[in-house]
Amino acid sequence: MSATMRERFYVTATELVDVDERLAVVLADIGASGMSQALRAHPDRVINVGIREQLMIGVASGLALTGFRPIVHSFAPFAVERPFEMLKLDLGHVDVGAIVVSVGASFDMPAYGRTHETPEDVALLATLPEWRIYVPGHPAESEQLLRAAARTDERVYLRLSEQSNRLDRPITPGRLYVERRGTEATVIAAGPLLDATLEATADMDVTVLYMTTARPFDADTLRGALAGNLVVLVEPYLSGTSSAEVAAALDDVPHRIAAIGVPNVEHRKYGTWQEHNAAHGLDAHGIRARILRALARNA
Repeated sequence: MSATMRERFYVTATELVDVDERLAVVLADIGASGMSQALRAHPDRVINVGIREQLMIGVASGLALTGFRPIVHSFAPFAVERPFEMLKLDLGHVDVGAIVVSVGASFDMPAYGRTHETPEDVALLATLPEWRIYVPGHPAESEQLLRAAARTDERVYLRLSEQSNRLDRPITPGRLYVERRGTEATVIAAGPLLDATLEATADMDVTVLYMTTARPFDADTLRGALAGNLVVLVEPYLSGTSSAEVAAALDDVPHRIAAIGVPNVEHRKYGTWQEHNAAHGLDAHGIRARILRALARNA
């Protein structure tokens, strides 16, 4: 199968549009080569509007209003930040659904500079009501979540990344997956940071929950699997993005939250996503150090 989430998306979206006449795809140049077969086969339902991301969302809204299930796709800053008003109004206020599929994650391509970096995307989109936000950690999970989204009429954000866990998990859309049980603390690892989190906590007596649905947050599984009074969030986007969700889930339970993620600073470095992870403490070494400090403060 396809090696990356992005490649898996193009294969799956092409297959879906071939077999389901309700599905449509709207592109803004990004992904046109990956979906060239679908563009030729279904020119009425696979549309490339050029570098016009606001129009991409507007066209998706029109398609949804006429009964189609639109999928839109671009780099995360061009799919979320640039057309944010259209996501808010053309989809949300009009109350129609679409699947927004992004690539690039927080800093998959830092060589392109800040224009292609979006650690803010999940936090920004979570300010809008009634969005389902998926953060897969493996290509097989990204396909499963795309197929699940295609069967609904919800507003869905599917965040694809270059970073991937080595193995997929038997996830259920909307639910946290219990990866490991312990007694001292509860660690929630989002999407592609599960492997680094497991390496970081290999000798720790902690429960590890795997999050591929960031919104709506699965409060029930957290409460049922809670170990200790420390909850550590490990997220591949802005630090603390899901802290309020955890706090709301445990509003009647004494707890502490330690949030590990991308700091809210101006990013001016290039390099690779691996180097950015290391710089921000999102590799196994950095995650381990942060969790150990949190455990020490909790003692």
